[in-house]
Amino acid sequence: MNSSKLFTQLKTILPIILGTAIYAFGLLYFIIPNQLMEGGVTGITILLNYAYQIPPSLSTLILNVPLFIIGWRILGGKQMIYTGVGIGSLTFFLWLFEKMIQNGLISPFETQYDYILASLYAGVTLGAGLGIVFRFGGTTGGSDILARICNRKFGWRMGQVILVIDIIIIGLSLLYIPKEKILYTLVAVYITSKIIDFIQEGVYAAKAFTIVSDHAPEIADLINIEMDRGVTLIPAIGAYSKQAKHMAYCVVARQEIRRMSILIRSIDPRAFVIISDVHDVHGEGFREE
Repeated sequence: MNSSKLFTQLKTILPIILGTAIYAFGLLYFIIPNQLMEGGVTGITILLNYAYQIPPSLSTLILNVPLFIIGWRILGGKQMIYTGVGIGSLTFFLWLFEKMIQNGLISPFETQYDYILASLYAGVTLGAGLGIVFRFGGTTGGSDILARICNRKFGWRMGQVILVIDIIIIGLSLLYIPKEKILYTLVAVYITSKIIDFIQEGVYAAKAFTIVSDHAPEIADLINIEMDRGVTLIPAIGAYSKQAKHMAYCVVARQEIRRMSILIRSIDPRAFVIISDVHDVHGEGFREE
């Protein structure tokens, strides 16, 4: 492997390792000390810890190795490489943080009153960790492998498989933890999903304007001059009037929404304007890589 390919691999592998470290920290610092839950195979490791005091690092390895081998045989090695990195690094960081907690180097956040704070911070750390892992093409194994296998073999949707697994595991947790802890867990799960989406879709968010107007070329010229933003004119035909016209498409920063709206109305107060969310914008005038 030449240096260029090695550098490319490291640019993917190192963020996955960082993400699993954050995820492992969130599990041991916020989730387990407050008897909260997680979905997937991670939820099984937490249940085993609550019921039999089995270290999460050990159960994570034992549960994921067979799944990884099955996934490798069914899905192929190429799809499983980064999953293997995720499983290995997650196991390592769980073991590392367990030892640090046992030796008093880390004091977990344990509360008897403010569980909402624990849920919020658990959601942020777990979401940040998983978001980084997913953004760079990795996984932490577990239910993701099962979902991919079911999708390949039976055509089941991955999201549905993961949801069913999560419901079963969180339902089983009622045998070991109080109902109110399940409700706090749902808060953590919701925050986790939002943070994952935020990291997946991009830190930089913008707004896209789709402008349908008989004066679209004039609006585009004004936007170019006044806001120094590029505009794309798209030929269109009105379905009712059957008249040819143009649509103007432009992406602006969030703080420019009001100014953009004023410019459009100054040319055509009757323009039909659609404003939609845009994530992870690249190119001239925005973030460039």
